[in-house]
Amino acid sequence: MPSDAAITPSSLSRKDLPWQIDWNKSKCTLCGQCTSVCPVRAIELGVFRKRKVRTPLGLTKKPENDFSLYYGIRQKTAPATACIGCGMCAQVCPNDAIMPYHSDEPDKLRMHQSGGGGARTRGGRRNDSGSLLDAIKFVRISMLTDPALDAGRHEFDLSTLIGRVQSPEDGLKAQLEGGWTPPVRKIYPLVIGGMSFGALSPNMWEGLQMGVAYLNEELGMPVRMCTGEGGCPPRLLRSRFLKYVILQIASGYFGWDEIIQAIPEMKVDPCAVEIKYGQGAKPGDGGLLMWHKVNSLIAAIRGVPPGVSLPSPPTHQTKYSIEEAVAKMIQSMSMAWGFRVPVYPKISASSTSLAVLNNLTRNPYAAGLAIDGEDGGTGAAYNVSMNHMGHPIASNVRDSYLNLVKLGKQNELPIIAGGGIGKNGNLAANAAALIMMGASAVQVGKYIMQAAAGCVGSEADRCNVCNIGVCPKGITSQDPRIYRRLDPEKVAERVVDVFLSFDLEMRKILAPLGRSTTLPIGMSDALGIGDKDAAERLGIKYVV
Repeated sequence: MPSDAAITPSSLSRKDLPWQIDWNKSKCTLCGQCTSVCPVRAIELGVFRKRKVRTPLGLTKKPENDFSLYYGIRQKTAPATACIGCGMCAQVCPNDAIMPYHSDEPDKLRMHQSGGGGARTRGGRRNDSGSLLDAIKFVRISMLTDPALDAGRHEFDLSTLIGRVQSPEDGLKAQLEGGWTPPVRKIYPLVIGGMSFGALSPNMWEGLQMGVAYLNEELGMPVRMCTGEGGCPPRLLRSRFLKYVILQIASGYFGWDEIIQAIPEMKVDPCAVEIKYGQGAKPGDGGLLMWHKVNSLIAAIRGVPPGVSLPSPPTHQTKYSIEEAVAKMIQSMSMAWGFRVPVYPKISASSTSLAVLNNLTRNPYAAGLAIDGEDGGTGAAYNVSMNHMGHPIASNVRDSYLNLVKLGKQNELPIIAGGGIGKNGNLAANAAALIMMGASAVQVGKYIMQAAAGCVGSEADRCNVCNIGVCPKGITSQDPRIYRRLDPEKVAERVVDVFLSFDLEMRKILAPLGRSTTLPIGMSDALGIGDKDAAERLGIKYVV
């Protein structure tokens, strides 16, 4: 804040901000690169008045003041322009003259974020860096009685199924009575979760699609990517790469006119259709694509005027119960593709997940259930939702799987787990733990953004401005001046690297268990944890 500005009750000093700018006057050449690249305009070129007291020799004359002016970098302290710690200023500075650093005391900015009566929204994930999944160990190591495998020399089939996997008897009965059996797809157990064409920049979305296509076409890995709500570019709908895509329909129905009209012209069917009822980071709350990100291209795909905010209702407004949703949404989407495409719902992890699951087990058209835990990342959630709403994914998946075991359907209805997987970088270990607790596959979004495109957002509340369209890396921005920083081909290369690394680490985990031909779904006797209460809750070994 300029020194001559009025001090008000909401005025903050640099010391009160979570991120502070350290500027070195002696190194700075005033090139202006840092101020031009700052996504929230937290710094500006300022004119400073410097006073120097000159004391004459002797005691006969009074001290005099010498004033001078110089230009320098000044950090703003208004809440609306507070530094987010993204570090872009340090990346572009040719002389290492500027660097953001985190405050050494609790953040006071959160008390001043309600300007205009609006609650604070942010991207990223909750501010809790702990993870139960990271504490789980793999304790069943095969040795003499069940020889371990060599992760580097044995062949592994790291694949899973999406779709209703009926027993031979049930499948034959369905074929004889109705002339139809549920469609099933073979996919890789790590799915790129729903991040819409609108939430992500065009370059980021194209890079992800290119990486997925390369993994399938060149490496033979059946990796799939979910579109998220909002449709997708028309050329993708009419290309042969659509078979690597999971189309999502959500409560806003954005982009679905484009998709439905393209069905007669589709060269191939999509891998699956996901009906989104909830997201883990904001259970019971709808999404929001702010007007900053609704340019003419996004507006055309979604069938709305440009420059308007696009809120999604908390749930499908034409459905008032899960029974009605299953009967209408799943069946109607199945009919749209001639019952050739698996259709499944995605819900937020909550205490009602078992009720949804029990309903799905009774419907032959339901192809599975995706559950999103409380640590799921998003670009459009309020702090109160991200930090205080939801259910941990580990216990929710475990309860769901054990419920399927009671019904004798644990091998029939797949569970796809998401929310906080790889939150601290341990992607393969977290995924393997959830698979051994009952998930057939896992889905990730924020991890891919961090690993493939260099997202600098973190649980320490660094950056996290995904929702307002000023992403400094160009990952979630629709401004061409910003997203041109992102090279789609480099994103695709990194996506391939991430999946190859994940594949190697999964083999390193599964080889000592003696498993190579099938995923260890539900193999909970291989898991242990040093927390007695957690071990009892999850039904795994207590090890100390």
